[in-house]
Amino acid sequence: MAGNDSTPNSARLDRVVAEAQASRAARERGYREQALKLYPWVCGRCGREFTRDNLRELTVHHRDHNHDNNPPDGSNWELLCLYCHDNEHAKYVDAARYGATAAGGEAQAPTATYKGLAGLADLLKGKGS
Repeated sequence: MAGNDSTPNSARLDRVVAEAQASRAARERGYREQALKLYPWVCGRCGREFTRDNLRELTVHHRDHNHDNNPPDGSNWELLCLYCHDNEHAKYVDAARYGATAAGGEAQAPTATYKGLAGLADLLKGKGS
């Protein structure tokens, strides 16, 4: 029985994955370096300032979420600290989870209907008797 052509060649797959990861890393280094030259080292949301010692905590956020859209003028980028960057992406996860957004653009969580302390006043009144 001849070799099965549908079986992936693991060495070839490993090489393709390694090349893709190297390409992605090179692309990220390119736009990150450009953004750090264009913009002050300050988080665009919370205003935290960065130095060479903690610069690794400052990330480049793509405003349109397309990591391949890297105009040389930096118009699709903003520098965000790790925490603000995570928060920015969490907004989109929340919007997908909860659906419609409020007037301000923030995702609306379902309204709670359970009132856990509703009978507390009655319980406290009965305790003193």
